[in-house]
Amino acid sequence: MAPEKRILARATRRNVLAATVLGAMTPVGVGIGMALRTESGSGSAPVKPHASPDMSTAGPSGTWAASGPQPETTESIVQIVAHPDDDLFFINPEVGQSLRSGRPLATIYLTSGESNGVNGPREGAGRGGPRPVRDKHKFTKARQNGIRAAYAEMVTGQPGHPWQRSVIATAGGGQAELDTLRGYPHIQLVWTLLHEAGSIRGDRPHSLHGLWEGRVGVLGSQLAHGGVVTRDFSYSREQLIQTLTGYLERFRPTQVRMQNPTPGRLDRNLRCSDHQDHRFGARFVQQALARYAASGSRPHFTVQTYMGYFNGGLPRALDPASGASKARTLETYSWSADTSQGSCTDPAGCGDLKVAAHPKPRWSHSIHHAGDSGTDWLLAGKDDSLWAFAVLDGRIAHWHRPAEAAGSGGRRSPSRWTGPVFQAESGMDTGVRPVALPDGRIAVFGTRTLLGEQSGAAYRREAGFIVQQAPGESFGPWQSLGSPELSDEVGTNDISSPAVVVHDDGTMAVFLRDSSHQLTARMRQTDGTWTPWRGLGGKAVHSDPVAATDRTGRAYVLAATPHSVLAWVQDSPGAKVRGPLATGLPATTLPLTVRRDDDGVRVFYRAPDSGHVCSAGLHADALAPSPADPGRVRRSSSTHRSTGAHRSPAVTDLGGAGGYGPVSAAPDGRGTVLLAARTATGDVATAWAARGTARRRPQWNQTGVLPAGAPASAVLASGGVVLAMLGLDSRLYWTHAPRGGGRLAPWQPTEPTTAGRSRA
Repeated sequence: MAPEKRILARATRRNVLAATVLGAMTPVGVGIGMALRTESGSGSAPVKPHASPDMSTAGPSGTWAASGPQPETTESIVQIVAHPDDDLFFINPEVGQSLRSGRPLATIYLTSGESNGVNGPREGAGRGGPRPVRDKHKFTKARQNGIRAAYAEMVTGQPGHPWQRSVIATAGGGQAELDTLRGYPHIQLVWTLLHEAGSIRGDRPHSLHGLWEGRVGVLGSQLAHGGVVTRDFSYSREQLIQTLTGYLERFRPTQVRMQNPTPGRLDRNLRCSDHQDHRFGARFVQQALARYAASGSRPHFTVQTYMGYFNGGLPRALDPASGASKARTLETYSWSADTSQGSCTDPAGCGDLKVAAHPKPRWSHSIHHAGDSGTDWLLAGKDDSLWAFAVLDGRIAHWHRPAEAAGSGGRRSPSRWTGPVFQAESGMDTGVRPVALPDGRIAVFGTRTLLGEQSGAAYRREAGFIVQQAPGESFGPWQSLGSPELSDEVGTNDISSPAVVVHDDGTMAVFLRDSSHQLTARMRQTDGTWTPWRGLGGKAVHSDPVAATDRTGRAYVLAATPHSVLAWVQDSPGAKVRGPLATGLPATTLPLTVRRDDDGVRVFYRAPDSGHVCSAGLHADALAPSPADPGRVRRSSSTHRSTGAHRSPAVTDLGGAGGYGPVSAAPDGRGTVLLAARTATGDVATAWAARGTARRRPQWNQTGVLPAGAPASAVLASGGVVLAMLGLDSRLYWTHAPRGGGRLAPWQPTEPTTAGRSRA
């Protein structure tokens, strides 16, 4: 079954599915107001925390959140999703990773997820017996009960651990329910209690979709049976943005997790690939983030977006233990365990039986970031100066470490990092790509979202870049390259982060995956002008493209489909880009990293079902024209073979501690490469590996540090390798090692710790 068919088959089982964004809490609320009324969990005796359940193949990283005061950390995570359970389906296992590590975390649910009010499978599906009574208030309460049980179990090991429930006034003039886990004041849930659309794609004006487009003036509330919020309310578009901005001001996040605002359309029937509540809820979050970023004193923050329904049609990114753990959490939420049915005393029910009818969709064994930082955001100059780039507060930020200065007696004086330094332009999407130009300047490419300020106003994304005015100097303003997309209605502005090739003659090529899941490009010519966007073909491309040049200057562009990896080649500056070409590589979990190799290029990726890091060498002469359909690849956690028509390249399995996402790779020129990648517990692990085929897997060492995005690395001209990551506190961390497998120095931040690191 094609990926989009599998998605539709699962999506139609339920009217509403949603994603959650975790968030953090500070003692003082801004814009939400004081608690009006509280309801405690069962009992008032002090609650003793239980041991954290094992949720992955490796032990928990960071400091476990013991009962008592909020952990000492500058990190604060806020997750904002459309429906209860979107966090469990689409953001977990990162939910559990953050909970186990002791980070302050708040999850905000926009709608109540009341669906059709029937807490049970559709007629003729699942269990027998009479159809449950339709009651939207009770189904709302049942889903809340399931979420509370799932979170409590992830933290304490006990789904029945009590919560403190209270009413809070919102900045938009309504009310919300705030739940705090007893004994863990840094773990909170916020129920905004708005109506859901009640249909994945149907015409439902009384919804987030209709409110965004101005088809309705207000969106009303959907209260829970016996809930602490008892007064109905409604929000206009502006009031909802005010409410979300108020949440951000209260919880002061250093990372925001949200759903994908540009999910794209299915190839088979051009329908939107995700729920309308996911898409337009995320756009309201974008509006609130833009307003919050322009506000007064606050911490810097990163943003991570997560793929929704389409995630179920892609190769599984999680190892078996992590997938099973995620599925167990979903079983707790769905109230499907045999022992839990008789223990529920709430007349509304204690979970979502619609999920229980289909307890293990492929969503439970995978996770895919809709936008990622990639691994190509760190540059080393010929003088060993370092430049790092990221998106903070919706703007491009950079850090700089000058070359070490020569001192008396031949000693070199260590230089210090400066930054972050911000560009003026807002609305930048996660994931920027810096490149060194032949004249010594740096250009930084990315995509930007332009939000319409009024109902129905144009929403669009564009590619573009900034460039230094002179080597080592400040960057000029954003230069737009437009977009290959015709309109938001056609493709929902679903474009990838760019891949960039720079030639010695100053010409460049910028590559994007467009909403038709093909590769497109714009070329910078010798006279400085840019060609229009041109389609380069391909089928079912769903990864961000990556690019590298080999030792002859030939450029390679790679992009992953659900079944293999496609390649495009530009043999010389100004030459026509040829492709797509079949690489013969097996299925990957999508994110790719490509580096120059002794002969051609070498690609690094993750194997499905295990998260193992793999690598393979590619050469243009061995690539064959791609058939119309690259063909399915046999999926196996133990073997990795292609069914392509030509001989597959040799693949080296480099192991690793599970995990998902892009792999950082820095070949040091002496036959070894420094690898860095996210593990199954969410922290970063590193390993020195031999280039090419190796008989033994390298030893991986975990750092215990949870990153925001993927790590990046660079090789110094004088020898040695530098590795960097962005922490969940939005600070840049770095380490270094000598060439040839040397030991990494201790990780350290590039800037000192300050209270909140607030923007003035």
